[in-house]
Amino acid sequence: MNTPTLETKRLILRKFNKNDTEAIFKIYSDKEVNRFLPWYPLESLSEAEKLFEEKYAAVYSQQQAYAYAICLKKDNYPIGYINIGMDDSHDLGYGLRKEFWHLGIVSEAGKAVAERAKNDGFLYITATHDVNNPRSGYVMQRLGMKYCYSYEEQWQPKDFLVTFRMYQLNFDGNNERVYKKYWNNSKVRFVESF
Repeated sequence: MNTPTLETKRLILRKFNKNDTEAIFKIYSDKEVNRFLPWYPLESLSEAEKLFEEKYAAVYSQQQAYAYAICLKKDNYPIGYINIGMDDSHDLGYGLRKEFWHLGIVSEAGKAVAERAKNDGFLYITATHDVNNPRSGYVMQRLGMKYCYSYEEQWQPKDFLVTFRMYQLNFDGNNERVYKKYWNNSKVRFVESF
């Protein structure tokens, strides 16, 4: 099973491979793209090679993986990534080169990956975003995810305090289920009213 290729109207979602080092560098080196992510932007192609080995090759060796390169069909060249964590959070994460922002690309990719997770028997997925990055929350809403709560976390390795909003999508219709680990681990947690 591992990571089968998915296709949407405009996109191919596939595994990253060693030939994608330049693309990985373009995605992960941009300071603006990585502003709300925990890691520091990459500074070299050798760092991109290391990231591929540690972040992607390692995941692809597992029996099941949800770690996709987002590629436009016209050239199959990675412009972003989308993944679902295999721990109990089933956390949806994504990033996209800024020249492709505001085109609905991550929402399109997210719907395909969420559908695959649902078909594979996941009961839910979660996602979090920094309150200072509301556009990421709009993506979650377009995927049908519901806001559950907010919490503070000391974001590592950048080591600064972030207030996150946690969203969840339950695939089985059980809208009472809420993933509480972030809530339980945070001393400052609350429910916002919008």
